[in-house]
Amino acid sequence: MNALVPAFRHLSPAGAKGQLSILAFHRVLREGDALFPDVPDARRFARILTWLKGWFNVLPLDEAIDRLSRGELPERAASITFDDGYADNYTEALPLLREHGMSATFFVATGFLDGGRMWNDTVIEAIRRSRHDSVDLSAIGLPRLPIASLIERRAAIERCIKALKYRPLSQRVADAEQVAVAAQTTPPDDLMMKSAEVQELHRSGMQIGAHTVSHPILTRLASDDARREIEGSRARLEELLDAPVKCFAYPNGKAGDDYSDEHVALIRDIGFAYGLSTNPGAAGKGSDLMQLPRFTPWDRTSFRFGARLLANLASARRRSRSDLDRRERIQL
Repeated sequence: MNALVPAFRHLSPAGAKGQLSILAFHRVLREGDALFPDVPDARRFARILTWLKGWFNVLPLDEAIDRLSRGELPERAASITFDDGYADNYTEALPLLREHGMSATFFVATGFLDGGRMWNDTVIEAIRRSRHDSVDLSAIGLPRLPIASLIERRAAIERCIKALKYRPLSQRVADAEQVAVAAQTTPPDDLMMKSAEVQELHRSGMQIGAHTVSHPILTRLASDDARREIEGSRARLEELLDAPVKCFAYPNGKAGDDYSDEHVALIRDIGFAYGLSTNPGAAGKGSDLMQLPRFTPWDRTSFRFGARLLANLASARRRSRSDLDRRERIQL
């Protein structure tokens, strides 16, 4: 495993030319999920932490961003993040992070705390739990879909999520509930963290960041509504933690599709120190702190996982050089 360290050192050196790899996770399941095998369970997440500890200097995100800004990153710098606020972040991820002596930043969509449920989980759990061989989705503009096999259920879930993802926020939630009605199931209400668990994460030395209230697609909101979503999330978290919340992660996080330059300017105006996207790459000294990239391999073996992280670093370096060349040409 440590044979990869020289390559990481070459692509992620110390100092002003350093690159920060920020990894994004959502869930750490107690047991593997046959429906979504790419979602790590506790055993797999523990292996990932072992790999990261062997390859990188894993830093708390706020420290890493500060050192990045000053051109003082250590070699092979990395940080770990989680999005949304799932209960297993507290029950499964936190004990493993503590065991490995590592820190993470948890971006919490505050509207789902204490018994809420994200719309996509309504779809997933409704179809997962249905006892039928098909589900009539005409109420949301889709045909009847087969769900007799695991493959069919996964395909039906993916089709529903793709169809609903960019619908207006209230319609998206209502349509997800229609999927549960059609599947004749009641999805669970214990998937997300309780407020007290967010407080315990903070007391344990983990960083907490804002992730809006209801996880909307920001590009689908009016400007005032986007501001309310972002400010409301931060206000709720600061009330819970009695501490400032200075970081933000864009829901879904793809530039152009999910957030725009308007929202980058908005989080800067609101006063966040930095923002995180899900655009692939690694952060360098010249990166826009309001839309830092994140990347997480999905591979199961250490070699493939590490090789994909190396490829991401190499790609980020090429883009950085290209951007520098373009700026120099403009100056000439």
